[in-house]
Amino acid sequence: MATAPKDVQLSGIVNFLIQSELLTESDAKIHDQEAKKHKVPTLTYLAAHKLIDSRAVAEKISMQFGLPLFDLDAIDCRTLPTARISEKLIRQHNALPLLVRGKSLFIAVSDPTSSQTLDDIKFHSLLNPKVILVEENKLAKYIEVALEAEEASISDMLDEDMDNLVIKDDDDGTKLDINADVDEAPIVRFVNKVLLEAIKKGVSDIHFEPYEKTFRIRFRTDGMLHTIVSPPPGISNRIVSRIKVMSKMDIAERRVPQDGRIKMILSKNRAIDFRVNTCPTLFGEKVVLRILDPTNAQLGIEKLGFEPIQQELFLEAINRPYGLVLVTGPTGSGKTVTLYTGLNLLNKTDVNISTAEDPVEITVDGINQVNMNPKAGLTFATSLRAFLRQDPDIIMVGEIRDLETAEIAVKAAQTGHLVLSTLHTNDAPQTLNRLLQMGIPAFNVVSAVNLIMAQRLGRRLCTHCKKLMNFPDKILLEAGFNEEELKDLHVYGPVGCDECTNGYKGRVGIYQVMKMTEKLRELILNGANAMEIAECSLAEGFNDLRRSGLNKVRMGMTSLEEIDRITKE
Repeated sequence: MATAPKDVQLSGIVNFLIQSELLTESDAKIHDQEAKKHKVPTLTYLAAHKLIDSRAVAEKISMQFGLPLFDLDAIDCRTLPTARISEKLIRQHNALPLLVRGKSLFIAVSDPTSSQTLDDIKFHSLLNPKVILVEENKLAKYIEVALEAEEASISDMLDEDMDNLVIKDDDDGTKLDINADVDEAPIVRFVNKVLLEAIKKGVSDIHFEPYEKTFRIRFRTDGMLHTIVSPPPGISNRIVSRIKVMSKMDIAERRVPQDGRIKMILSKNRAIDFRVNTCPTLFGEKVVLRILDPTNAQLGIEKLGFEPIQQELFLEAINRPYGLVLVTGPTGSGKTVTLYTGLNLLNKTDVNISTAEDPVEITVDGINQVNMNPKAGLTFATSLRAFLRQDPDIIMVGEIRDLETAEIAVKAAQTGHLVLSTLHTNDAPQTLNRLLQMGIPAFNVVSAVNLIMAQRLGRRLCTHCKKLMNFPDKILLEAGFNEEELKDLHVYGPVGCDECTNGYKGRVGIYQVMKMTEKLRELILNGANAMEIAECSLAEGFNDLRRSGLNKVRMGMTSLEEIDRITKE
């Protein structure tokens, strides 16, 4: 028989068992040592080896500490918020989360004397732990039930086709071991699965959104957000933490927004970047990932959706040796892809191309790309000044936001450089007025600007299920079609099938391409407003966004409802 070790420091609950005559001191010391060898709490060891009566111990503790005794048999332990704290913490402290109410986390424990348990749970969950007393033998049993149920619920959403996946940090190439922490393996696989699904479906953005009682993950497909899956709300903190680890963020900082980047290598020839941003909300951190797929910038100009005359005007403008080409439209309208399509056509060994972007979304060999860093003093204006001392041929500025940047861009365009940039305006005529309002003199605008292009992205009708619509002539005339077009007009609408999303698959560009003509120059010099410029543009034969959209409807590419959505004023 083992002898009791000397000078053993017994925990509070073991001393209580001795004082309550449920255990002798010598036996307590022996069993305490054995429990430490097995790395389990002493009370767990005693119950597992049936050295104590768990019910009798729980009743004694309840009377001594004034805590009500709860029966775990009364609830379904497969639906508990176990994801609020890690599996490692649950096992270490033998504590089972039961309920989240407001900022409180009710936890089932058999040992209410451990202050370390409460401190650790509070730190990791950011909730105030409230103790619920339960019997030790039932607690051990239901911890296993709850954890198995959680892993099964996550596994239901997984594929196993991820064996060759490599995720590494964009800066130093460090490979992340997706099974580094066995306890978090289901979360790791789930996050990887979501990222892969997004890539396969051609998604542009992924939203991870925590709310008080729900947690949803949404994909932006063809410009529209759709809920993909709603995991248990308690899992949100662990999913967010995993994404922050992957993107080299500070996982302990949850009070301010953070930015990061993930590189996912799918094969030897293909890698996808994710631009990651976190933002603290009422019920946790919302995370949005923008998918930056370099193949999007290599579509070829024929696939962008230009009408023949528009494509000709664009190619003519970017092949001129100098001048300013501006692309305008809201966020997500495809301006970057359009610009990079043009840059890829110009990217040859005999030209020097430099870009200033915030941030660089698509990396291209042969183009000198600069990422803006305002905190360090690296702005669009300072980058442009540097470019002009670097023997440039072609300059691309991510966005003209202020007078200083606009002045340098105009001056560069006037002194023998081709400059491409973007502005946030609704259409091409308003872009000219925007430059004038910034403070650029009219004579500089007319001498520098070669072409202005406004654009939108419309959802393309699915070729498998689109159907012919029967609209009254009155509706079509009000939409903008003329009497002559109605004679042979076929308008299609969405249906929805297994090949598409709500009747649409992919997107097509809708463009207003306005070349700077002598009449337009004369109007600008005479102080014309945007409406007068727009009327002159139409008279010169440049379709506005609405007319370009109706042409796409007439060609069967998209629906009238979609054009109404993206071109309504």
